[in-house]
Amino acid sequence: MTSRLDALCFAANDPVRLATFWSAALGWEVHHEASDDMELVPTDGTRFGIVFRPTLAAKRGKNRIHLDLTSTSIADQEATVRRLIDLGARRVDIGQGPDAPHTVLADPEGNELCVVGPNNFVADGGFIGSITCDAAGPAVGYFWSEVLGWPLVWDQDDETAIRAPDGVGQFITFGPPLPPKVGRNRVTLDIAAAVDTSAEVDRLVALGATRLEIGDRDAGRAVLADLDGNEFSVVPRR
Repeated sequence: MTSRLDALCFAANDPVRLATFWSAALGWEVHHEASDDMELVPTDGTRFGIVFRPTLAAKRGKNRIHLDLTSTSIADQEATVRRLIDLGARRVDIGQGPDAPHTVLADPEGNELCVVGPNNFVADGGFIGSITCDAAGPAVGYFWSEVLGWPLVWDQDDETAIRAPDGVGQFITFGPPLPPKVGRNRVTLDIAAAVDTSAEVDRLVALGATRLEIGDRDAGRAVLADLDGNEFSVVPRR
């Protein structure tokens, strides 16, 4: 049995501030957990949540994972960019060039996000069109396809994309270039084990994941790294 995508997780210096920004950006509800974590609960049918976990570490370098937000027209794209800037985002240059069909922004803690233009294929995923992952090559996309049981819907020119088997919801895309890894990733994935966390960890290691000596074993959380060295967590199914 495969794991289920449970949450996109941000390490945040100010979880409340960052959760407030993303709640307004997406129209999702804020849920304050018993811990210091903040969680956003989707209101649009998205099948995963977004969690903000406190950290004292400063952001360093470009994130390897970001969200692509979609547009229905150029006017809609421009309106979304203006709205996000009014909420606290800012424009950033990561080398995209002036002719790029997408606008690159950073949230209040510097986490990159893209507002893509109309006719981008990820628009079928909803306002959050894609969890977009920088990758060294297609192997990491094949890995995540096996982890989640999501089939490949694109595999060309060193770029891959996967989507849930029913063809509904967000894509996860993978493609070069892969920036240097500077410390632990700021944005990571939580996946929920189908049955037993330890058995799922064994399955993922057999697929090529690496066990990391971090995580909260008492809470059943195990932290691994994928083929590109990106941390992710295996958590008990809720």
